[in-house]
Amino acid sequence: MARPKKTPDTQPAAVPAAAASAKASTKKAPVEKVEEIYLQAGGEEWNISDCRERAAAAYTAAGHRASSIKKLVLYIKPEERKMYYVINDKENGSIDL
Repeated sequence: MARPKKTPDTQPAAVPAAAASAKASTKKAPVEKVEEIYLQAGGEEWNISDCRERAAAAYTAAGHRASSIKKLVLYIKPEERKMYYVINDKENGSIDL
């Protein structure tokens, strides 16, 4: 005697919400980028990020807004113990290292 054929379900099986959220939580969080650049000369060392912040602080101390900085160029001259900066190709100045 032949067995009757079972008809397959036409609807896909529902994925439990817990299983779906478990897959989503297995993604790794993006790694925060850390940048440290140092200049060493004449037995001394300067952190370039610190120099960048000092130039921006000098610019804002002169009455400008920090948000207006679109371009910042630093020239560091260890032999003179000076850092020169140009901001937005208009404003310039110097800071003692």
